[in-house]
Amino acid sequence: MVWIYGGGFTGGSGGQQWYDGEALAAKGPVIVTFNYRLGALGFFAHPELAKESGRNASGNYGMMDAIGALQWVKRNISAFGGDPNNVTIFGESAGAIMIGALVGSPPAKGLFHRAIAESGAWMGLQMARMAPGERALGAGAKALEAAGVKTIAELRAKPLAELPALGGGGLVIDGYIIPEDLSITFANGRQNDVDVLAGSNKDENTFFGGGGRGRGGAGSAAPAPGAAVEAYIARAKTQYGELADTYLKLYPASADAEVAAAGAQAQNDEINWNMRQFAAAQSKRGKKGYAYFFTRVPLRNGQPQPNGSTHTAEISYVFNHPYSNGPLEWNDVDRKLADMMSSYWVNFATKGDPNGAGLPRWPVLKNMSSDPVIVLGDTVHVESAVPAAKLAFFDALYARLMKINQ
Repeated sequence: MVWIYGGGFTGGSGGQQWYDGEALAAKGPVIVTFNYRLGALGFFAHPELAKESGRNASGNYGMMDAIGALQWVKRNISAFGGDPNNVTIFGESAGAIMIGALVGSPPAKGLFHRAIAESGAWMGLQMARMAPGERALGAGAKALEAAGVKTIAELRAKPLAELPALGGGGLVIDGYIIPEDLSITFANGRQNDVDVLAGSNKDENTFFGGGGRGRGGAGSAAPAPGAAVEAYIARAKTQYGELADTYLKLYPASADAEVAAAGAQAQNDEINWNMRQFAAAQSKRGKKGYAYFFTRVPLRNGQPQPNGSTHTAEISYVFNHPYSNGPLEWNDVDRKLADMMSSYWVNFATKGDPNGAGLPRWPVLKNMSSDPVIVLGDTVHVESAVPAAKLAFFDALYARLMKINQ
């Protein structure tokens, strides 16, 4: 099992205590972590770099590091007791976004057999089109010019501490590692044939400010009563066009105080949709797709943490130890959940099926509109009802996004 850490493509490390794999390895798999280049060193694109690549491609160097690590695993993991013919990649946030890209990347074909994506897919957390290579190259050229650096050779001669802020914060369509917008790749069934397990957390949005970011966010509070509701409705009509009425029925706000919660719920539901559609896409390819929804709220100072089941909250349970950015307070509910989740992850990596003795049954997700997912929370159970109306809305919104950006 090869872990790819998150950090917005600008931070993080495979060596963090958070990702200590000892307890997970005790259940059988060999756990591998690695580092990949971040920020400008990992994702800066520039015409000179594209020219020297021999493939007219630049950026995505962090992706190349992941592919290099997987090639190393294929060559060497048997010396550590691992099986080069049974490799699972798993990761969270930016790491999960990279996993989505690896599932869609031709150079990564055959390097892994299963993938686990926690709170992230090739589009990011929410639906979006990928950045075209031409745009990234143009931005890179402008950034270098603005920094007063004339050539890549001159840039390379600078000490690391003197490197200018060049940007490079994510994946781009480079024509090689990522040959096209991966939404097109997945829509046409050209992605790699691997089993996928994917999911999100109930309160993802609180990690990013709490009031919803991007679509449906509350914005600044207005002094006049009702102004926030009016702005919310106007923004919905601008963003969603002919789908605005459906959005406002699903996420209504009749008072200013309700706007932030409505926007936050929409964001969380969109992330939930994104992860389900990733699993469903692999089922359409004849592979297995499983999806989860994490709802457990960790404890801080004896109380449930105020940001709820936020982004990153599931990681410690996956690794089966009470540590995140510091020690967590675990009770019997947490220890049981961590034991079950780590077993699900290991079972999936071992045989492509998370189910096993003593674990609640986790159903395969084939039809996103009708198949339930498993809920990982205070109890572990299959959801009682699929949020079909919300999933249908985001399906329609995704189709609209793809059409508008053709």
